[in-house]
Amino acid sequence: MLLGIGIGFLSRKKELKWIRPIITSLIWILLFLLGIEVGCNRRIIEGLHTLGLEAIVLSIGSTIGSILFAWLLWRFIGKRD
Repeated sequence: MLLGIGIGFLSRKKELKWIRPIITSLIWILLFLLGIEVGCNRRIIEGLHTLGLEAIVLSIGSTIGSILFAWLLWRFIGKRD
């Protein structure tokens, strides 16, 4: 990771158009492998109904919290003008 940061820092003035498709492909491969790993885990598959409910609650809560704090930040910044 540090090597990647260093290379990125040294080549920040160059336009690396070819790197974006590589990163996207690697992310898709990692997500696919993660799906295989989850699908092979019997405990996760058997508890999917409870995990799904927890995931929905966490998703809704984090979305509402993000909207609320973004709105508060917008109001705070707006009052400073």
